[in-house]
Amino acid sequence: MTIGFIGGGIMAEAIIRGVLNQKTITASDFLISELVESRRNFLKDKYKINITSNNTELIEKSDVIILCVKPQNLLNVGEELKGSLNPQQLLISILAGISIDKLIDQFDHKKVIRVMPNTPAQIGQGASVWLSSEEVSIDDKLFAKNILSSLGLEIEVMDEKLIDIGTALSGSGPAYVALFIESLIDAAVALGMTRDMAEKLALQTVSGTSKLMSDQNISAVELKTMVTSPGGTTAEALMTLEKKQFRTALMEAVYSAYKKSVSLRGES
Repeated sequence: MTIGFIGGGIMAEAIIRGVLNQKTITASDFLISELVESRRNFLKDKYKINITSNNTELIEKSDVIILCVKPQNLLNVGEELKGSLNPQQLLISILAGISIDKLIDQFDHKKVIRVMPNTPAQIGQGASVWLSSEEVSIDDKLFAKNILSSLGLEIEVMDEKLIDIGTALSGSGPAYVALFIESLIDAAVALGMTRDMAEKLALQTVSGTSKLMSDQNISAVELKTMVTSPGGTTAEALMTLEKKQFRTALMEAVYSAYKKSVSLRGES
């Protein structure tokens, strides 16, 4: 089986690296179409995969096509390849904001899976939400599941609305977490700690908290209660966050991202 990638960016590389680490598919089974010569050669040299600059050639040689171009480039790629996929080929898209129906229309192809991954997939710690069209077989779903599990957590959904929610939560989520970490660091620096020390402590705090909750199946409410002593420093800090409407601001941010995702796929 040949897996073809249209676009050789960061997420394409993350998928290639993750699948190769599983050792179930060999480098010779990968073919990547990338316009930038230096990027093509980098991927070939690092992963020993096959490369091309011709999307049509890739379609002809691949059993599975993974679409990794930028969403704004979809129209050009769709016009180039519309009608060229055969009914047995599986098309997997990681394009944000592009619905299953739009993909089917752009490529005149009905066997489609839409995936919303996130950036921690680069280190195998990602979260991917995915949805398939009715024509996708159980075997194709299992194949997609195995590919996505190499990137971290994968969750199949049956409603495209949940892809949009996933986009707002886990897709955009790393940026929210990064802003939170940045704020923790800046606060510590303002109080007199070195930036290097503050960064190490903030990163470990967020990483350790997440792992503790996951490993011991502790809810956010339970953990907050564990940390918060009556009349203590944490209680004081949480009171300030509530006064500043931290919770409301974050919930509204996620809702705004959700509405944007819906608008990108042309729905109200």
